[in-house]
Amino acid sequence: MKPLMLILTGPQGSGNHLFAKLLTMHPAVDGWPMLRTEWKGHHEEPFAKYWDNPSLLKDKKWNKERKYMTSISCPYVKDGKNLIPKYNEFITEAKKYCEVIIGVIGRDRNILQTQQQRLRGGNTTLEAMDEIKQLHDLAPVFYISQELFFLYGADYIKSLGKQMNFPVLCPSEVYRDYLKKDSNSSYITKPSEGKFDKEVKEAIKQS
Repeated sequence: MKPLMLILTGPQGSGNHLFAKLLTMHPAVDGWPMLRTEWKGHHEEPFAKYWDNPSLLKDKKWNKERKYMTSISCPYVKDGKNLIPKYNEFITEAKKYCEVIIGVIGRDRNILQTQQQRLRGGNTTLEAMDEIKQLHDLAPVFYISQELFFLYGADYIKSLGKQMNFPVLCPSEVYRDYLKKDSNSSYITKPSEGKFDKEVKEAIKQS
């Protein structure tokens, strides 16, 4: 019996760090153990060297009683350059030692574009989408939503854990900390009058 490995990935800024934190709380999961409140670059992720050179996975000591989680954005940054993860090489090698599942993280595309432009000087989501489409041929894929987490909190993580058959821990006091501020809120401004606002208001009165 092989251990289970969850690979988290998604466009830059889609929530890799958030879900890396949420999905490594369970004591049976090996991931970023110290990543609780701080932000760290992906070069500090425990599997970073294996993403750079997947053949090194053969030298890792695997425990069939453990679950493993690794997170990488698409693209990711190394030496100041955007690089596409070696999905095919990494997953093919990892499947020799683990049962592999993939969690593809999503976030509102307008927020992604704004955030990437602000921090990285350009939109990389379309590039990521082209690469992520290929993951279905490599391992089972599950979709993860930042918006659904901020809407449903621990209930969403519990549901996600059941779907993926991956152990999750949902301590309410920790989730309250994460849910204090929806990270999307800073990108939202009050809109002007919508096309059907009058009709909706009239329907409310009539009902």
